[in-house]
Amino acid sequence: MVLNKDTARKTAELLLQINAIKLEPENPFTWASGWKSPIYCDNRIMLSYPEIRNFVREEMAKQVETLYGKPDVIAGVATGAIGIGVLVAEAMGLPFIYVRPEPKSHGRQNQIEGQLESDQTVVVIEDLISTGKSSLNAVKALRAQGANVKGMVAIFTYGFAIANTNFETENVALNTLSDYDHLIELASDTNYIKKSHQQTLLEWKTNPQQWKQ
Repeated sequence: MVLNKDTARKTAELLLQINAIKLEPENPFTWASGWKSPIYCDNRIMLSYPEIRNFVREEMAKQVETLYGKPDVIAGVATGAIGIGVLVAEAMGLPFIYVRPEPKSHGRQNQIEGQLESDQTVVVIEDLISTGKSSLNAVKALRAQGANVKGMVAIFTYGFAIANTNFETENVALNTLSDYDHLIELASDTNYIKKSHQQTLLEWKTNPQQWKQ
């Protein structure tokens, strides 16, 4: 869910500006999953742009506080959300931890890095939501350690139906600065994409597994 339309459009504009998001319906990308996609998103790029990084940090911190007040801890999902998670925690004056996809195979075999006490309230920070599987894996790890996960705030979501179902099934509230629908609306309004491509881009979201150019 997007809280603020203006923020959603501004976030999309900034991510397009620095090529953190690329839209190429005529020359689709191939994701690691094998899906063909007219969009590629790497929000970590924004860490290299101080003004944009600061905008994202402040907007995410604002959303966390609006939705949940001040949690005890901010948690980032490794590896993509470690950077932005640290920035949000710093902006809010809160402790930070991060969650690996799985426990380390050596040393203390931690999956959660940092200090987390049982019953502490946690808000999870993500950079990008696709199916939600890896994000929810982090939530499960936090809950297994006794954390009270209040919800998740992410920079961007594709808005896939499967992600919505996965978050509802796990009873995790998700809010994002921007999403695919606001991105395509902005890209069309500003002539970033051809009008003829708008329908193609919207159709991809409804069935990304089977989409063909």
